[in-house]
Amino acid sequence: MTWEVVIGLEIHAQLTTKTKIFSGSPIAYGAEPNTQANLLDLGMPGQLPVLNKAVIPKAIKFGLAIGAEIGRRSIFDRKNYFYPDLPKGYQTSQFSFPIVDKGGVVEIEVDGDTKKIGVTRAHLEEDAGKSLHDAFPGQTGIDLNRAGTPLLEIVSEPDMRSAKEAVAYAKKVHELVQYLGICDGNMQEGSFRVDSNVSIHKPGTPFGTRAELKNINSFKFIEQAIEIEIDRQIEILESGGKVVQETRLYDADKNETRSMREKEEANDYRYFPCPDLLPVVVTQADIDAIQAEMPELPDAKRARFVAEFELSDYDATLLASSRAMADYFEAVVALTKQPKISANWVMGELSKSLNQHDLTISESPVTAAQLAGLINRIQDNTISGKMAKQVFDAMWSGEGDADTVIAEKGLKQITDVGAIEAMIDQVLADNAKQVEAYRNGQEKMFGFFVGQVMKASKGQANPAQVNQLLKQKLQ
Repeated sequence: MTWEVVIGLEIHAQLTTKTKIFSGSPIAYGAEPNTQANLLDLGMPGQLPVLNKAVIPKAIKFGLAIGAEIGRRSIFDRKNYFYPDLPKGYQTSQFSFPIVDKGGVVEIEVDGDTKKIGVTRAHLEEDAGKSLHDAFPGQTGIDLNRAGTPLLEIVSEPDMRSAKEAVAYAKKVHELVQYLGICDGNMQEGSFRVDSNVSIHKPGTPFGTRAELKNINSFKFIEQAIEIEIDRQIEILESGGKVVQETRLYDADKNETRSMREKEEANDYRYFPCPDLLPVVVTQADIDAIQAEMPELPDAKRARFVAEFELSDYDATLLASSRAMADYFEAVVALTKQPKISANWVMGELSKSLNQHDLTISESPVTAAQLAGLINRIQDNTISGKMAKQVFDAMWSGEGDADTVIAEKGLKQITDVGAIEAMIDQVLADNAKQVEAYRNGQEKMFGFFVGQVMKASKGQANPAQVNQLLKQKLQ
């Protein structure tokens, strides 16, 4: 009998606020250590927290997006534990009464099969600081810039049965929080971190003892860490040992996990309601107002792209992979009325250039209006597809819009039938032997004639017209 894998994820999404969740300290990645921490963040006595009201609608948006119940009365608790970068000695979080309660679902697709993953809850909490082990030889530095950063912790049901499913779920949540505008999703900067709870058991028996893989910040590492943990637990159980409930760290350099500490249970944290913060009360009117501001969600957008623009599922999925990409594409289509060719340019030349220069779609030097202008010049036969690549490169380099580049570089396509016929006549006259060979059955010579005509026109003759007129002349 084979082992069955059971996986649940806890995702920490940093919310896109300007200041921390309980203090007015700013949030900016990369600042000098301890320059974004005030007396409250430092855990000084006598300092009282004040809830940043901007976090509430962001959490509710996520709850509405996954169809979960919204906690009408959520309470902040103190989660007590000692850690060097937690100067208060407790973390302010939510335990018994979270802002996003039960009933949420995230649908994933793996190998062509769809599956619904339950979301147990999503609650608001503050982040801890950061220990810097490499800053000082033989010592550990504490940076409290992150202390108090607002997080939405999204806790799944243990519904995943493979590392692939776990990655698919994490990617879906990552996509969703960015679409909602509540998290920038930057995993390298720690804005989106994943803890994986992994256990194994024989089918039909109770779930096994789980181990938690802590703070993994790439989808590739999530999959690798889970696979390694599965193998580790199987080896332990099959050799007669017992899996210990613990928190483990994934070492990407060594591609291994190692124990950090024994896993605590809820009672170990001695949760109790925070006496300094009032309950958060959410009314139906609040929910209705937030619902009215909800953007079109990724799955709905993909379905609309297929139905409205007649795109393939593959193209629709790529174009809707981020809200910024989808918005860019729709802006191009609005100006071209050509969904397919617009999709090809956005997924093709534009995406290729963005990847080469490590830019996001929001940082593209070619705006949606400029790309639409280029596509329109292809459609009205002002330029050929080959010329369009030259025009795009010039636009990318900041040389102006399509019309400006076409005029300045003299790239306008030759469509005058008489002019093209004259070039064809000259090419045929200069290559009499090749003409004779073609008429004697060597049809591959046709490509040679096309090339000669395009060369004579400096690449500006309309290729379709060249092909049509050349066939007529050779007959």
